Amino acid sequence: MKIRRFKLLAILLAIPVLLTALIAVGLSVSSAASEKQSLLQNKVSAWLLNQMAASEEAEFLVILSGKPDLSAAQSIESKPERSRFVRDSLYTTAQSTQAPLIGWLTERGLTHRSFYIVNAVLVKANRAVLETIAARPEVLRIEGNPVIHNTAPQQPLSYFVTNHAESPDQTTSIEPGISYVRAPEVWALGYTGQGIVIGSADTGVEWDHPVLKNHYRGWNGTSVNHDTNWHDSIHTGGGVCGPDAKMPCDDSNHGSHTTGTALGDDGQGNQTGMAPGAKFIACRNMDQGDGTPARYIECMEFFLAPYPVNGTPAQGDATKAPDVTINSWGCPPSEGCAPNTLKQAIEAQRAAGIMTVVAAGNAGPGCSSVNDPPGLYDASYTIGAFNATNGAIAGFSSRGPITLDSSNRLKPDITAPGVSVRSSVRGASYSFFSGTSMATPHVAGAVALLWSAVPSLRRQMDLTESILNESAVKVTASACDTSQTVPNNTWGFGRLDIKAAVDLARSRTLASVSAASYNTSELARESIVAAFGTNLATATSAAATLPLPTVLGGTTVKVRGSDGIERLAPLFFVSPTQINYEIPPDTPNGAASIIITNGNNLASTGMTMIASVAPGVFTANASGNGPAAAVALRFRNGQQLPAESVFQFDGSQYVSRPIDLGPIGDDVFLVLFGTGFRFRSGLSEVSAKIGGVDSEVTYAGAQNDFVSLDQLNIRLPRTLAGRGEVDVVLQINGKPGNTVKVSIK
Repeated sequence: MKIRRFKLLAILLAIPVLLTALIAVGLSVSSAASEKQSLLQNKVSAWLLNQMAASEEAEFLVILSGKPDLSAAQSIESKPERSRFVRDSLYTTAQSTQAPLIGWLTERGLTHRSFYIVNAVLVKANRAVLETIAARPEVLRIEGNPVIHNTAPQQPLSYFVTNHAESPDQTTSIEPGISYVRAPEVWALGYTGQGIVIGSADTGVEWDHPVLKNHYRGWNGTSVNHDTNWHDSIHTGGGVCGPDAKMPCDDSNHGSHTTGTALGDDGQGNQTGMAPGAKFIACRNMDQGDGTPARYIECMEFFLAPYPVNGTPAQGDATKAPDVTINSWGCPPSEGCAPNTLKQAIEAQRAAGIMTVVAAGNAGPGCSSVNDPPGLYDASYTIGAFNATNGAIAGFSSRGPITLDSSNRLKPDITAPGVSVRSSVRGASYSFFSGTSMATPHVAGAVALLWSAVPSLRRQMDLTESILNESAVKVTASACDTSQTVPNNTWGFGRLDIKAAVDLARSRTLASVSAASYNTSELARESIVAAFGTNLATATSAAATLPLPTVLGGTTVKVRGSDGIERLAPLFFVSPTQINYEIPPDTPNGAASIIITNGNNLASTGMTMIASVAPGVFTANASGNGPAAAVALRFRNGQQLPAESVFQFDGSQYVSRPIDLGPIGDDVFLVLFGTGFRFRSGLSEVSAKIGGVDSEVTYAGAQNDFVSLDQLNIRLPRTLAGRGEVDVVLQINGKPGNTVKVSIK
């Protein structure tokens, strides 16, 4: 009996302990569940969690931490080098950060695809796998890969498509929208988009359509090569084209239509396109109008560094990237597209020098209806639509401001013809479509015209957009703004006018050259520069104080170096057509942009290369050629005699004044004045030939009495006596100076 009581007592005493343990376990389970739920909410899009049942598989994008700094790309002038820098930076980052996750997915046989333009991996798996991946420390967030239905109109169907096709001979003229924005006037100047490549990201393209065939980069006139010129991101389905099409194919007409508006021309007078001298490449990112974030990313990645058909991104060749892309599609958050999924890809294209032209969308006339990626991004150039028949805004054209990211950013940026636009469709036919999809290629073609007319604007996105915006036909509107204003959230900066844009850009371009040699190839820091253009200053003024001013007559000069930093340049002289300035002392070597802003806030731009040494020698006639602006210094019996000029004005021009070498015992030096060689290496790296005779250089460096002026002293060989006028040829650090002349008596 005592034993039983003891056992019962032991059991009773154990119950509280057991309950405490059970409660602790329960709390632990509850805490773990709470942490898991919090993790999912913080890392996984709500749309994806709501859509994904526990037992079903779905596609989702795993975005990893790790993003390279691409800011240095802006200072790289060469397009191939700039594109390669961006591509390689992104690719290297993705390879290193994605390796552990890809290894884990591969071990488990899970379907996946890696991207690098966005540091992401597309995975197809169930919710349990998603939750495991979300817990990985390198995972930044996980987003859905919804199917986006781009073809569903938000206005009556007749607003968007006139359902009839035409045979090629029904129209043999320039389309009204092309004429409205004055593209033919730019053609008449000789600029048709030559040298520019347009990338079409759409439903594909009928590459051999009569208005497109001769503009396809893969066609050389006798044979076709689709490698690096075509990619298909549709891997299942694909309509009439099927999946993974090996040659360009359009499954629903839309892509052929937009490409035709950008550059279509059959050579027989049937001109549907803005830039008939441009070439195009294409990537299908929609399956009969249906896109996904992964398809969009895949095509943007292809454009960043195109690779062969059946190839992989590892084979990408950044030198084959297009200059501008047409993006007449959207990725609405209402259909599950996360707001920032595509942002990094758009910004990467811009960093690489690819201008991304994007449709505003067809959700107007309501305000804040430009609310879908990629149109809402600051890095996108977003296009609204107007009617070329009457110049009125299209009712369907989406309006700003942007509210999704709380920026209240103004959109669209500009508007173009987008109502009843005739262009190419499948079967060598033509049809009339409406939408901001149709306005977008008008602007992509306009960029091609502008860049062919003013090559210095290529890859200069901010400046290109500024020129297009400033030259647009201004239209006031207040429906989505607080007052009648320009720009506004209906028209942006107004209606596209490409002739006005070209005229404005040509008036704003400038050439910066050495003020001594007028050589445009390179400039050295602390050298004297002459910039030539129009409207550079509102008045003529010369510096009268030291240190030199950085604002003169309301004009400023900024030098944006290869490090991306803008430095104010000291100014010697300003006038409407010429500015003389000094390259700031701390400007690094490499490509540099020059931005001159006058007193009316009008900017002119140009490009140059900064080098350690860029020798230039002043001439008397200020042309960089001819008599040297120099003196001769004579030493007799160890005493320096007064300097002797080696040039003179004969009443009509500057000519060389003969140098008398004098009696034996006189030591005569030619003293040249120049700029751009004070940072030369040792004196052994400086050489001079006078009349072909090697001559000793005794000094090469700063002159010291005048800002940025350099001096070079050469001992004149007595063997030159009686030679008459001869050339002086210099070489400093392996770089030749301009040839000047002196005369030897």
